[in-house]
Amino acid sequence: MGDQFYDDIPAFSDFQDVVQKDRYRSLPEDWLIGVADVVDSTGALQAGRYKAVNTVGASVISAIMNLDRDASFPFVFGGDGAAFAVPEGRRIEVSAALAGCQRWAEEEIDLQLRAALVPVRDVITAGKKVSVAKFQVSPGVAYAMFSGGGIAWADAAMKSGDYSVDPAPAGTRPDLSGLSCRWRPMESQNGQILSLLVLPRGNGNESAFTGLVEEILAILNQETERGGHPVAPDGPSYSWPPQGLGIEVSASRGSKSKFSRALAIIGEQAIPCVLELLGRSLKRFDPKRYRLETTQNTDFRKFDDGLKLTVDCKTETISAIEKKLTIAQQEGIAFFGLNTQDSAVMTCIVPSPFTNDHMHFVDGGAGGYALAAVELKKAMAAAED
Repeated sequence: MGDQFYDDIPAFSDFQDVVQKDRYRSLPEDWLIGVADVVDSTGALQAGRYKAVNTVGASVISAIMNLDRDASFPFVFGGDGAAFAVPEGRRIEVSAALAGCQRWAEEEIDLQLRAALVPVRDVITAGKKVSVAKFQVSPGVAYAMFSGGGIAWADAAMKSGDYSVDPAPAGTRPDLSGLSCRWRPMESQNGQILSLLVLPRGNGNESAFTGLVEEILAILNQETERGGHPVAPDGPSYSWPPQGLGIEVSASRGSKSKFSRALAIIGEQAIPCVLELLGRSLKRFDPKRYRLETTQNTDFRKFDDGLKLTVDCKTETISAIEKKLTIAQQEGIAFFGLNTQDSAVMTCIVPSPFTNDHMHFVDGGAGGYALAAVELKKAMAAAED
């Protein structure tokens, strides 16, 4: 039950199984839950800083991954933050990585990132559970799914100040190599991009919530192609100049000047653009294969104590889903929040362009998950009045 815990979880490949209890394994009690999010992400999004918020949210995953490429761990991207789990024995190095991300976000991106490490034992003592499943999206990538309410409890405990990681000293930078955001925004092909959050009401009616999730997924499977996947079957489009150039420069320049790192990124992006234009590959890099793998590796649907989706839908499909969720909310089964926009954006972690384990986190292009969370919180607050 040590470092091999996550590796030993059997993966499933049909997302419909995400609500099946037998797919999940309880986190070991001697593990830690890590949580992080951008403070006042709503204000940053209203200012149009979508790329910046998403990149800072994904930086946490990148920094911990770069501590040890051979040590796999469960994580989930939340748009303006992330959650993950690691063994207690990694506390010192992981805490340092989180602290570095906080300092980098403040000094390079002008955003405040809060972070915390919460012992699983404390979550269990509070009456919550943390269970993990593994959803295999492609031969090279699997994403973690979380259930039990423990991640949400840890996030709330961080925001209340019960747990925290302090920022690193001024000038500290985490290793964010591989973190990028170069793809062109993906315009909706069906009507609108829907970012959706659905959480159980917490009244113990698990079967009703499971049925609700299954109904939502059934609507998407029936009414949309590929379950509403927001990325084209053959992959997103290469962009020129690279999308999010300034942010990626700040994330990856290390000791180099911003100018020299920008030139390097522009040069790197020119290669696939030219190869795509010529219909050629270069050594082991095939731009068409890479774009196809990007589609396969995109995390447009997940379970993080509830259902989270960023999908491309017809407006009538969105209306049907919203109607069903409104009824479920009135019946005390679930809370939900949604946000619609014209496009989706992607933030990526690319260990190597020559392997198939590159990961792509998708969010709505105009606030996505973070603005859907605002609506979710309003619904939860209204229920308490």
